[in-house]
Amino acid sequence: MTLVAWVLVIEMPQLSAQSAERANIVFMLSDDMGWAEPGFNGGNAELTPNMDRLANQGVKLTQFYTHSVCAPSRGALMTGRYAFRNWMDWRSEDFGKPSYLAKLGLTLAINERGEETRRIHALDTKERTVAEVLSDVGYFTAITGKWHCGEWLPEHLPMGQGFDHQYGHYAWGIDYNNYTIPHNAPARYAVYDWHRNQQPIQEQGYTTDLIANEAARLISERAGQADANTAKQPFFIYVPFNAVHGPIEQVPRYTDKYTPREAALKCLDDAIGRIIGAVDQHGFTQNTLVIFANDNGGLTEEMNRPYRGTKNTTFEGGVRVPCVMRWPGHIHPGSTNDAMIHIVDLLPTFANIAGGDASGPYPIDGIDMTETIVHGEPSPRDEIIFEVSGSVRLPTIRSGDFKLMGEMLFNVANDPSETTDVAEQHPDVVARLSARLKQAGSERPPLGKKALLMDPPLPYVYGMQENKSAPDWLIESVNEVRKTQPTEWPPGTTPWPQAPQGATIIYTGDGR
Repeated sequence: MTLVAWVLVIEMPQLSAQSAERANIVFMLSDDMGWAEPGFNGGNAELTPNMDRLANQGVKLTQFYTHSVCAPSRGALMTGRYAFRNWMDWRSEDFGKPSYLAKLGLTLAINERGEETRRIHALDTKERTVAEVLSDVGYFTAITGKWHCGEWLPEHLPMGQGFDHQYGHYAWGIDYNNYTIPHNAPARYAVYDWHRNQQPIQEQGYTTDLIANEAARLISERAGQADANTAKQPFFIYVPFNAVHGPIEQVPRYTDKYTPREAALKCLDDAIGRIIGAVDQHGFTQNTLVIFANDNGGLTEEMNRPYRGTKNTTFEGGVRVPCVMRWPGHIHPGSTNDAMIHIVDLLPTFANIAGGDASGPYPIDGIDMTETIVHGEPSPRDEIIFEVSGSVRLPTIRSGDFKLMGEMLFNVANDPSETTDVAEQHPDVVARLSARLKQAGSERPPLGKKALLMDPPLPYVYGMQENKSAPDWLIESVNEVRKTQPTEWPPGTTPWPQAPQGATIIYTGDGR
């Protein structure tokens, strides 16, 4: 089933903790970019020259999969475990949205003052994250960008989950210019969300540029330390951009020629070029694995062509995403790899490259893909579980060529656009995959009471401790943003999309 169209150019050096110089890892992740948007997948090459150059310098993965929405993919990356295993298939903000809560048989929480608020939900601190795996073998670990694995309690923030350095925002979709999240469901007003090392910071600039600048600064610092020390500390820099997630309203350049979204995509490409440029400028090219991928499908099928579906669905358009990797001397430039890989596989792959131990308190779903990525070996993965019962989306599994999505069955190998449901022709496959999904779903742990509530329901800034001592400048800036927001909403309407119904979701705005 798996065809690999490239081979290794030179012998792979031994990857071990005893290697004289272990590889650095820079992982850039875009947000809500469609399969068809980068030039290397048929998009407008004027918008993505740096992405395309990276693809030409490395390998393009044609079957790289994620979960179908932001937080599940990020949780899977962090833990090497499918999102359902720790309830990361539910985003933190979903616990403040009635249409999502209804799928769990829950209603909005009410605090002791009678105010509607959100139940606290985040990545379980008992999980061993990829940052912890790499820290344990001496890596410097940093996140610059979007976290989306918990935004309130200190232990749920990045530095409580293994990162040495944090910069960016905690929650889902920040305004690129005023650094606020447009609403704190169920509250419908803005919250400040811009931090360095988990303290609010006041800056000017466009978040895409700022995230890239911070990553480039950290790379420069690493170069300085490498020059000053005989023992070079390897680094893992995780750069999860908020681009091109909504809201996209004010883009600082290129709007004279392109739509706001196209301009935002080109700004993202600029940022990617800046980070790769820093890697190259400071002499890290040969010993750095650089990855660029996306967290889930785009908002429309047009963005994801030729694949069916969108973000928040488990059609190919929601879960098959662009991914390119560059590692000179290990990965053949300009190559293509058709092996099936899921984002959970990155943790054990990074662990192997770093000479670390991927094991943790729970069994992982990830598979070490070093041999597949570097040596062109067939993927050891034959199955991906995207969703199980208890998710807001349809239970979905891919096994070999087939994908069962609810009651629909598609032969993804023959019909990657999922135009034809073949369930009636293959009742044995449907039965087998249904049983496998049922068995996997039985492994979901109990949700628990979710008794901890966000208090206050509408903070000025994310981070419980940060909100307790929010500075005057922050309060004033948030109040200015809130003055511009609607004070009334028609019955039944919300500033966020409603939960998916069945197999699809229709986005009428920018996905916020």
